[in-house]
Amino acid sequence: MTRADLTFLFAYNRWANARTLDAAARLTPGQFTRDLGNSFASVRDTLVHIYGAEWIWLERWKGESPASGMSAEDFPDVTVIAFRWKELEAEQSAFLADLSDAELAQPLEYANLKGERFTSPLGRLMQHLINHSTYHRGQITTMLRQLGATPVGTDLVTFLRE
Repeated sequence: MTRADLTFLFAYNRWANARTLDAAARLTPGQFTRDLGNSFASVRDTLVHIYGAEWIWLERWKGESPASGMSAEDFPDVTVIAFRWKELEAEQSAFLADLSDAELAQPLEYANLKGERFTSPLGRLMQHLINHSTYHRGQITTMLRQLGATPVGTDLVTFLRE
């Protein structure tokens, strides 16, 4: 995994997150927070989970291991999530820009939210973040359909075509 590879994947991730946020912004407040029985109950809760995981991973990459995640209640609407995400994406980009391919191959030790310790190459952990976000955006697609809303395409090939 090279810095060029990750720069591309993070550009895709920003694009896909923005499209997903735009689709969620069309929901009513009730639809946005409706419990749909998913792993994260609502569209809001799932968006906050994706955002929170991206924040946690960035902190881990910088040498910190947060002990707790985000609370969905702190994000009342899409506007708040989108604002915070823009800030996070700028931090991600700055972090990535300062890395060499050699640094991406180095092992990174971190603790998960349970305090368990793990070690993996930094570049692979960054790749994991993109995969994690993609997985949960897919859940949001299903939730949007359940709510009678129109989901948006976030496939990598769609990004390439645009």
